[in-house]
Amino acid sequence: MIAPTTLFALDTLLTDEEREIRNTVRLVCDREIRPQVAGWFEAGELPARELARTLGSLGVLGMHLDGYGCAGMGAVSYGLACLELEAADSGLRSLVSVQGSLAMYAIWKYGSEEQKQEWLPAMAAGERIGCFGLTEPDFGSDPGGMRTTAKREGGDWVLNGTKLWITNGSVSDVAVVWARTDEGVRGFLVPAGTPGFTVNDVKHKISLRASVTSELVLDGVRLPAAAMLPGARGLSGPLGCLNEARFGIVFGAMGAALDCLEATLAYTAQREVFARPLSSYQLTQEKLADMALELGKGLLLAVHLGRLKEAGTLTPEQVSLGKLNNVREALEIARKCRTLLGASGITLEYPVIRHSVNLESVLTYEGTSEIHSLVIGKALTGIPAFK
Repeated sequence: MIAPTTLFALDTLLTDEEREIRNTVRLVCDREIRPQVAGWFEAGELPARELARTLGSLGVLGMHLDGYGCAGMGAVSYGLACLELEAADSGLRSLVSVQGSLAMYAIWKYGSEEQKQEWLPAMAAGERIGCFGLTEPDFGSDPGGMRTTAKREGGDWVLNGTKLWITNGSVSDVAVVWARTDEGVRGFLVPAGTPGFTVNDVKHKISLRASVTSELVLDGVRLPAAAMLPGARGLSGPLGCLNEARFGIVFGAMGAALDCLEATLAYTAQREVFARPLSSYQLTQEKLADMALELGKGLLLAVHLGRLKEAGTLTPEQVSLGKLNNVREALEIARKCRTLLGASGITLEYPVIRHSVNLESVLTYEGTSEIHSLVIGKALTGIPAFK
């Protein structure tokens, strides 16, 4: 027996440093996350602050950013970290993605020097947590329709509106909130505890249960002028952040798929059906071969996109290709693995059903499959079909 990734000689495409980062993150996940994650999922809880400090000491929070306590690692290294984090649980990778690729990236890319110095070193260390407030109850795929407003009053800004489906919301020390102004869409840093700013957790989730999901309510929130991100104007600001987070998902989804396949290979090897290992049957081997093939193709695509990102040539359309393909295939792999585990596949004794329901959320957030299909369609035809 060989590992699925060995079929594609994936390690030959990686540097020694990249392999070391991947292996280090895997070891920490094995030690700190896997023994407990099923319990967190079942309870619908996550020790986010404790985990943030662990992940900060590991160096993965904002690891692809330069300066301010960030590691400044390459895109493939960051992607491999996301792969190992999501192999443990999508909620863990979501915590890291929102912290580093959304909240920290927004401050790093668009913030003032004072804002960067105030927030980024502590966020990189996991001492402070951030969230990203773009999605609203009625505006997900169409963020341009947002109703949250920011109006000038003297030297201050006053924000009103509601954001929904916000990862890390109730455990965050700062929210990056995007609002409509007379000057277009602008970003604001809203510290936790600001008068008029309240956060309510979303309950009764079936997916991403080991993750904090919240509603942000802004009712006359008054902020000083220095709270605005000076470098972002218009929707290009938040969309640029989303492109960073989507890149991590290209790798992360393959981590969930890999974990499902490895668990299924182990199960089918020891599970006997009609006095033979389940893995010895032709129908089983066909399923395993098909899943290994799609996993390998997705991983090769992820590494290729990572190299393009490192070269500075990666386009949003290419990120859409990766997100659309890899999440879709990861979800199909998880579902097929569940069938091979039979009734055992619906229990939390194995990671497969947990990954499967988590991937239902990953399929939707950071751009639905439909939206990514239309982004690719526009690139191919020159015609925007979503307007």
